[in-house]
Amino acid sequence: MRDREAAIMGHSHGQRGLTLMGLIIVLFIVIFVAMLGFKLIPAYIDFYTAKKAINAVARQGSSVAEIRRSFDLRSAIDDVKVRASDLEITKEGNEMVVGFAYRKEVPLFANVGIYIDFAASTRDQ
Repeated sequence: MRDREAAIMGHSHGQRGLTLMGLIIVLFIVIFVAMLGFKLIPAYIDFYTAKKAINAVARQGSSVAEIRRSFDLRSAIDDVKVRASDLEITKEGNEMVVGFAYRKEVPLFANVGIYIDFAASTRDQ
């Protein structure tokens, strides 16, 4: 009986929960992180597709011109933003080393964006 009287008078014990303001803040953070993910994931997919392409063409190409031609074909099929002219191709011993580096700007909202520097080389394998 005393517990009921205490609850009626506003002296309840053990009430916990998220306030409306706390819920709004949590939702804002979740939405912001999701927005970042949706904006950044395509840039990383493009980078890993280009990285996969240079690994494939470095194994099968024997000359600089052949590697560039093969990469152009692959990049056209896979819709890669890196072009064959962006590749740095050197020969180390009997092996062709292919690499690239670029900066991607990802606009977020209004005049705010993120710059991401990407670099890959077959030497890193």
